[in-house]
Amino acid sequence: MNDKNVARVKSKQFAIRIVKLYQYLCNEKNEFVLSKQVLRSGTSIGANLSEAECAISKNDFKTKLYIALKECVETEYWLELLFETEYITKQQYDDIIKDCKELCKILTASSKTLAEREQNSSNENDPI
Repeated sequence: MNDKNVARVKSKQFAIRIVKLYQYLCNEKNEFVLSKQVLRSGTSIGANLSEAECAISKNDFKTKLYIALKECVETEYWLELLFETEYITKQQYDDIIKDCKELCKILTASSKTLAEREQNSSNENDPI
């Protein structure tokens, strides 16, 4: 893994936390439905960023980046639901949602930068 890619590093660290949360929810809370949803979306973020590194085109890269962002937002939803249904405590929620929101901000900024670069690139090719 490219250690210089902050999003990839943070998404992997986040995925590890999500796996541990999943194990906790299954083993300690006997919760198997919501936990599976948060496991899928929370680990999908990094998986899509990994796929983006091997994208075959700019559009493929952009698509994988946007999917990672969408999975991040979905993970926020499942974490909120787990908290509001009292499967996780406020402290647990506050700790993990902070990382999730940070990851969403990174992915949003990356998406905006990519869009700006595309816009600037298309402007350079426009006839005057």
